[in-house]
Amino acid sequence: MKIAVYHIIMLAFSLVLILEYRKIRFRAILFDLDGTLLDTLTDIADSMNAALQRFGFPSHPVEAYRYFVGDSVSSLVRRTLPKEHLNDENIDRCQSFMLDEYSRRWSVNTKPYPQIPELLRELEERNVPKAVLSNKPDNFTKLTVKELLSGFSFDIVQGVNDDVKRKPDTAAALGIAEKLKIAPADFLYLGDTNTDMQTAVAAGMYPAGALWGFRTAEELKENGAKILVEKPLDVLKILDSKAPI
Repeated sequence: MKIAVYHIIMLAFSLVLILEYRKIRFRAILFDLDGTLLDTLTDIADSMNAALQRFGFPSHPVEAYRYFVGDSVSSLVRRTLPKEHLNDENIDRCQSFMLDEYSRRWSVNTKPYPQIPELLRELEERNVPKAVLSNKPDNFTKLTVKELLSGFSFDIVQGVNDDVKRKPDTAAALGIAEKLKIAPADFLYLGDTNTDMQTAVAAGMYPAGALWGFRTAEELKENGAKILVEKPLDVLKILDSKAPI
């Protein structure tokens, strides 16, 4: 009799755990890199301005780069060059020079945003799978994560290369979900630009806008953000929420 009661209690306890597990809104997090995990703006701006000045073009204030970055190096160059000088020759030579400069400057000012280390540490304690998807070249993506977030482990770190298209193409995001064997709908996608929100929506992930990043709340909402996150540690509140968001 006691054994039967024990088994009934354990079965009931297991059912409670299963039900609680099903209430968990997200099982993994997909992070953007620049403007979300790392504040890279000054090093990118300094590298691009050096390229512009090298070829006799006007430079831009660092703050202006909030709207220049976010898609690709090629897009960055096109957005910073004067329209009257926008041609293939200038794009190619400025892009080449910028990448060369960035290979030397990438870690001068770049650092994790406040609360990012604490967030990543808590996610690791909770065993939450996490990945990084960036529109930076893959080599720079992996290098910056390895060196500037060295105390943390990510299941996947992916940038753009010949086989990986840049966001908002969803192939890379969906590929990460497939490799981790987690449904896209179970991902919280945290990013700071319109491109990130568009990617999350198209991939069927939950788009969360990082307000500490490069773009505005209005841009994030207009491009599909379902929630705006004021500070990195607020992500834990989202994970802890049992109610639908």
